Amino acid sequence: MNTEQFYPLFLKSDKVTIDSRKVGKNDIFFAFSGDNFNAATFAEKAADEGALAVIVEQREFENKDKNIFYVPSTLEFLQELAIHHRNQLKIPVIGLTGSNGKTTTKELIHAVLSEKFNVQYTYGNLNNHIGVPLTILSIKPEHEMAVIEMGANHQKEIELLCHISQPDFGYITNFGKAHLEGFGGFEGVIKGKSELYDYLKNHHHTIIVNENDPVQTEKTENYTPKITFGKEGSDYQFGLLSEDHFVGLEFQGLKTVSKLTGEYNFTNLCAAATFGLYFGIGPDKIKYAIENYTPTNMRSQVVKKEGRTLVLDTYNANPSSMTASLSNFVAFEGSKTIIIGDMLELGVESEKEHQSILKLAQELGFDQIITVGNYFKSVNPSALSFDNTVELIEYLQQNKIHSENILLKGSRGIALEKSIEFI
Repeated sequence: MNTEQFYPLFLKSDKVTIDSRKVGKNDIFFAFSGDNFNAATFAEKAADEGALAVIVEQREFENKDKNIFYVPSTLEFLQELAIHHRNQLKIPVIGLTGSNGKTTTKELIHAVLSEKFNVQYTYGNLNNHIGVPLTILSIKPEHEMAVIEMGANHQKEIELLCHISQPDFGYITNFGKAHLEGFGGFEGVIKGKSELYDYLKNHHHTIIVNENDPVQTEKTENYTPKITFGKEGSDYQFGLLSEDHFVGLEFQGLKTVSKLTGEYNFTNLCAAATFGLYFGIGPDKIKYAIENYTPTNMRSQVVKKEGRTLVLDTYNANPSSMTASLSNFVAFEGSKTIIIGDMLELGVESEKEHQSILKLAQELGFDQIITVGNYFKSVNPSALSFDNTVELIEYLQQNKIHSENILLKGSRGIALEKSIEFI
């Protein structure tokens, strides 16, 4: 079985999935296996319930009469099928990566471009070596454009994802202190994320550049084709707006304010507007798309609860994004409590970076500082430092936070959002 032989069957399918619980009629199920699970045991059940085909990597589960096919590696076959499908596509594909803000930027770009095009894009955080192929395989004939988010925590990962998705346009949101352990330090982050630039340059494709970012400017100096924004003389220029802690932008005589908090989201808005203007979307429609985009993914999300303002930013955290969140939150009027969770995957830099963030929080003068996680507890051995979110919830059940404004910020593994109902 090779991808060319299998491709006609794929074209007849409704979708591709790796989740045995979500296999529907006419779907293709890739049965992944690992140290503690083997989805191939569900192959017969999936086929009997109407799956168009099932891919397994253990020969004993193969049953060609039921379209259960053996391949040496389900992951490699998934990636190869995605590459083959990508090679047939004639639509523009936008590749997106960065240390912070890439998911919000992806959703904003999708919202803007959808004012004119039928756009497929990465759902949720399906941005790795499995998620990117699944996104590529979800592109249907009716789609006119695709936005592919690419995440990475080590070298060569973006290179692989570019090989699969083959972007025609690319944008790096920023280079920050994220996944320092896997990348081997900040310079490693720059090198790893810049693999997107390497791919685009090697294929003479278009790079989108925020010219206020010195790293982006340096990495793309003297390169064409590129689309620029940010400075006087850039292709597109935007003015910063702020209204009741919500960030917006001014361009071409229009003012638009988003439902996102934090000036750090300004460049995310600028990038989305830049793509829109480049692809011929009118300013009025860009304004409409930005104003009607509602964050629901615990990223820069503002929630009103019992007369208080909660800022939810619990999907991810690293020193760069944590600094930006704290600096933004201090400007809120009224009393302020911060609940900050550990920043993971920082390796040998963990203690130093957590100490720096704690020091910043203390200098900013918040009314109350609550920390969650072992790293923060090691540098903040106070009564308001908890090992995990379960301990935090136990505290909150007995102690109500009375501040008018409350920020929750932490890495995904800390799961601070579980505490929201107790605040």
